[in-house]
Amino acid sequence: MTHPDRGAHGAGESRLQTAEEPQRKMPRELGWYASFSVAFGFVSIATGIFTTYGAVLATSGPRGIWAWPIAVVGQLTVALVFGALAARIPISGYSYQWVSRIVGPVWGWIMGWISFAFLGVVVVAVDYTIASTILPELFRYVGTTQNAWAITAVVVLLQAVLVALSTRSTHKVNSVAVTVQLIGMIALTVLLFAVGAFTGKLDFGNLFDTASVPADGYYALGGATEAGPFALAFLLGAFTIVGFESAANLAEETREPARVIPKAMVRAVISLGVLGFLFLVAITAAAGKVAGVGTSETPVATVITAVLGSVVGKVLLVLVVISIFSCGLVITLSGTRLVYAMSRDERFPGWRLLRRVDRRTATPLNASVFMLLVAQAILALFSRSTDALFELFSAATLLPALIYAGTIAMYIAKRKSLPPTRGFALGRWEVPVLVVASVWLAYELLIFRDASFRAPWTYVLVLFAIGAVYFAGLLRRRGRQGLTMPDMADVDRTLDAADAADVTAEGSPR
Repeated sequence: MTHPDRGAHGAGESRLQTAEEPQRKMPRELGWYASFSVAFGFVSIATGIFTTYGAVLATSGPRGIWAWPIAVVGQLTVALVFGALAARIPISGYSYQWVSRIVGPVWGWIMGWISFAFLGVVVVAVDYTIASTILPELFRYVGTTQNAWAITAVVVLLQAVLVALSTRSTHKVNSVAVTVQLIGMIALTVLLFAVGAFTGKLDFGNLFDTASVPADGYYALGGATEAGPFALAFLLGAFTIVGFESAANLAEETREPARVIPKAMVRAVISLGVLGFLFLVAITAAAGKVAGVGTSETPVATVITAVLGSVVGKVLLVLVVISIFSCGLVITLSGTRLVYAMSRDERFPGWRLLRRVDRRTATPLNASVFMLLVAQAILALFSRSTDALFELFSAATLLPALIYAGTIAMYIAKRKSLPPTRGFALGRWEVPVLVVASVWLAYELLIFRDASFRAPWTYVLVLFAIGAVYFAGLLRRRGRQGLTMPDMADVDRTLDAADAADVTAEGSPR
């Protein structure tokens, strides 16, 4: 049953579907490991740490790594709340769908647009990491803004082509890459500890050093237009431990989504948090005995090569490149699904084209091409900057913080009237989890008052302005009533269909 209001749709079906253009569904074929791989691959500690470690050393010194476990706990509470929502509304679009159905379509559209802005910039930030911090160390050439831009453009293109052509192949590539990342990061961490201890290249005193950062006022919150040194270190975890919600964005392609997705998100945050901290300890302890780390453009790669030697170091750096490519692949996949979900609801510019699922590839092909063009445009915009990597990762940290804060606020306001869950609930831990998540996100957003984040705020405001113009026109044409979302009946049908698909002919769960 489709909601009669203009703007409503059933799960996976278009409001304006016709005999000439039936709305096709994407197959529900993702299992628990594929869902975990999506969450794990997006977060990608290799990407986050290789991107931001140099900035942490410059602003907070080696001692800044101790902000990591605090950030992990904060992000874990966010993942728990997102898991509780994903178990209630398992439909592509995650926060856009949740806020639209629980609060209203206007607020939901705003959340969806912020999510789109985040996915557009973060894929560039991730792929730029390969070109600017890994490949120059791997192949021993001088990295420049020009060659980093060109390499990033090629990587973005490859990811978009793979996502557009085959969802199944995309997930196979990602699952293999996540396995490689797990093995590679564990091996890398163990080798750094073992070889570093054997050769005397570990200095654990460096873990508590502030280096060139003044120790006085180190833990201060900072002034009205600046953040304290330790506060800035939280950006390492805040940039890295994001994107776990991408598993929820593929809910309509996941078997038993209400049960599988929440566990996938939580497991990804915990495993990445622990492994990431051990890796940070190993790198930072070794950095104390490696000359020139503080001035290196690629400090993590410099430490790995210095401790493990050029051959082993290069092999492991190749594994890191694979991990980062996987991260960008998942981001591209998640971005296309969000654009598809909003277009299916006729909420996105060019929705008539972007809502289509291609008959041959069974993917939202047009949405994939659109995300490619968006990423290339953002890359061209930031390529003019002399500090492109910092500005990219700052914008890619600010935007998810806004998404998380808005979603948590919605949950708190509506938690007494949320739809029933079929797979995951916070239970008696709900209030403590919400308190910790709220405090953490409020503190994180305060960090962005620092004057060094003027460029990412500009990006956010420009994207908001573009979205506001489009949405104002949408409201003018349809009015608020014309944007009504359907009731929860379509969600129930989605869950029932998923349950039926996950039972074999003998009636046993898969």
